[in-house]
Amino acid sequence: MEEHQALPYLRETLLFLALAGILIPILKRLKVNQVVGFLCAGMLVGPYGLGLMAQHIPELSYFVFPNTEGIRPLAELGVLFLMFMIGLELSVERLRALYKLVFGAGLMQVLLSTAAIGVFAWIFGNALEKAIVLGLVLSLSSTAVVMQLLNEQRTLDSPLGRASFSILMFQDLAVVPIFILLDVLAEGRADNLLPLIGMTLAKSIGSIVLIYALGRRFIRPFFRSFAGQNQPDVFMALTLLCSLGIAGLTAAAGLSLALGAFLAGLLISETEFRHEVEIAIEPFRGLLMGLFFMLVGMQIDWREIIKEPVLIPMSVIGLFLIKGTVIALILRVCRFRWSHAIQGGLLLGQGGEFAFIVIGTAVSSSLLANDVGQFMMLVVSLSLFITPMAAKAGKILAEREGKKDAEQDGHLQSEFSRHRAPYVIIAGFGRVGQLLARLLSQQGVDFIAFDNDLGIVMQESAKGRSVYLGNASNTAIWEKLRAGQAKAIILTMDHPGAALHAVNAVRNAYPSLPILARAIDENQAAILKYSGANMVIPETLETGLQLASNALQMSGISEPDALEAINHERSRLLAAVDYVPQ
Repeated sequence: MEEHQALPYLRETLLFLALAGILIPILKRLKVNQVVGFLCAGMLVGPYGLGLMAQHIPELSYFVFPNTEGIRPLAELGVLFLMFMIGLELSVERLRALYKLVFGAGLMQVLLSTAAIGVFAWIFGNALEKAIVLGLVLSLSSTAVVMQLLNEQRTLDSPLGRASFSILMFQDLAVVPIFILLDVLAEGRADNLLPLIGMTLAKSIGSIVLIYALGRRFIRPFFRSFAGQNQPDVFMALTLLCSLGIAGLTAAAGLSLALGAFLAGLLISETEFRHEVEIAIEPFRGLLMGLFFMLVGMQIDWREIIKEPVLIPMSVIGLFLIKGTVIALILRVCRFRWSHAIQGGLLLGQGGEFAFIVIGTAVSSSLLANDVGQFMMLVVSLSLFITPMAAKAGKILAEREGKKDAEQDGHLQSEFSRHRAPYVIIAGFGRVGQLLARLLSQQGVDFIAFDNDLGIVMQESAKGRSVYLGNASNTAIWEKLRAGQAKAIILTMDHPGAALHAVNAVRNAYPSLPILARAIDENQAAILKYSGANMVIPETLETGLQLASNALQMSGISEPDALEAINHERSRLLAAVDYVPQ
């Protein structure tokens, strides 16, 4: 009787899930970058690692990937999610806030790095098309690795962190035209390259503009129609439908699926559903991205390093020298001190995760020979491995130089102060939340607000306010809003249970963050205060005090005496809120 397998590639799927379940917590505990960890795991269990030994030890074949066919489709889905998440991060609001650095420093970095690396590639005997591809591939840095290092060092909000983020943001934007250019170079010949580039770019830009214009018109009503119940499974289904649907449209237009996923993320980033979508797909994104980097690791043949024990390490060092020098000079022009400019160059000197995608595409379209592609993958992979050490060396160099120059530091602070304005987060945007928002706006204080009522979110978003859909008891929403950088959290919801869950979520994640809360009465106020809120205002207290103030003045008490009595009573009642509830 013929044996039928219920699920194709079941063994490979189970093996990957087992590796992910073991690997992810170990990497977090050891504080090892997940990109590097999955690359190493892929090299270990792939066809060029233990897979070589499985040919002689059959029992080992159950624990290795003898080929990559079983996980390639899922890994390609991980690429789509990567592009989708980059689209979500690249909101129009962020581009406006950092446009000088993004389109100034970022543009110059990509152009100069591409030119410098391309010239070296051409000198070493590569044709013009190959030199252009290699220059573009290696001009990109690793967003995943650099962002994790900035978060670990708590320097994302420093001037250097902002500049690094801006350069990475432009590199992410540059991925789109790079994909288009790859298609052009794959079809064109040197004699008609420029006309073909013009025609393809015109077609591509027209398709992108059309899809984007239609998407802006329909994506918000689409989510509003079906996401009214604020259910995670609904968000997941709608997100998959939008990302894969738009990816299908770009594929039908002759463009890449990854470009469509990027456009889908960019469209959703402009809606009030952005943060809920990020939360819904975060776990799957991590798994699929891990699968992608594991696949990349499996394709790296470490035996090539033995064949070229000098050339490959020298190429990695050369990559850091070229890109690091370009980035350091650009940062120096932006008035960073030399030590910080060099630190930025070492931080961003590696190759990026998109190099693996672009190299794979270039090899499959015969733009690059297979041996050249393998060599470049090794160079990029090794550059990722040494990035933490290079970043640490740059930080030590900057610290050894001593204190910052006061005049220059003042310039940098003024340059970045516009992007670091104080802001508060308002949870709950009913009548109280809207009153707070109006008063804050009148005083020039920025705010971000969210509510779990879709009707309120739709109404306020239509007015152009930064109001999103979200649940205050979900810790993930506070992470997406970067609550750690806020001046204060204000909880205005009138449901006692919701307020208590929100206080617990915020206090557990951010122990020192000020929390101001609204309460119905003194009993609820005491519970919220005991749970971690810094200040709680009971509604009944203020209502009674306002009535008492007017009654005293109508009874002949002078206004100053009435206010003094009211303030004294307010202080006494608020102090009584501090008791520990039984």
